[in-house]
Amino acid sequence: MAGKQSTLRTIVNRNVERLLVKEFLMENTKGAGFGDLVIRRTPQGTEVTVHAERPGMVIGRKGKIINELQKRLDEEFNIVNPKLKVEEVDRKAATLNAQVMAEKITSALERGWYYRRAGASAAQNIMESGARGVIVTVAGKLTGSRNRTQKFILGHVKYCGETALQHMDKGYSVAVKKLGTIGVTVEIMRPGTRLPHEISIFSDEELRIREEQAAAEEAAAAQAAPAEASE
Repeated sequence: MAGKQSTLRTIVNRNVERLLVKEFLMENTKGAGFGDLVIRRTPQGTEVTVHAERPGMVIGRKGKIINELQKRLDEEFNIVNPKLKVEEVDRKAATLNAQVMAEKITSALERGWYYRRAGASAAQNIMESGARGVIVTVAGKLTGSRNRTQKFILGHVKYCGETALQHMDKGYSVAVKKLGTIGVTVEIMRPGTRLPHEISIFSDEELRIREEQAAAEEAAAAQAAPAEASE
């Protein structure tokens, strides 16, 4: 029982640690198009990989920014020998990354874009990149002293439940304006998502063709394996 509690405590602590590190890096890489964070533990230490649309803004001139961030990770967080790395998110992948798009919308709002234009154009760009569905929620002091919420919904989306947790990528960012703050949430149903209720019906001929294709692919893979082993 004690071992199980210890394992559970370790999992919780690591999830809390990941969240704190993510918030720290998001705060200190504003404008870089922060997309995601991957923490991988190795025998040599802990690899912390930041996925960003503009990696140069995370690295800095001669690595000044990334070295400073790595130093602060080592001093301020309970991470064993952290090694900070940056990977670029390509343009299409960035448009389908909820966190990147949330930050793009907040950046546009802070530059003076009208909230309807910022939210609607972002939702349209996401759908044109192949997403199955998108919800852009803009909430706060949009046009006056009273808080308002506006949603831009396109395509097929899920709002709750296990399906939403599995298939909806979610990002959140905050725009700071003179009237007050505006929270932006972007939820994207990923391209190619197959939902539980969706089924495919094939004719006997289509099934035969698919079986033949699968058999041919297996045979090709079996022939390639010995060749790779000999190399």
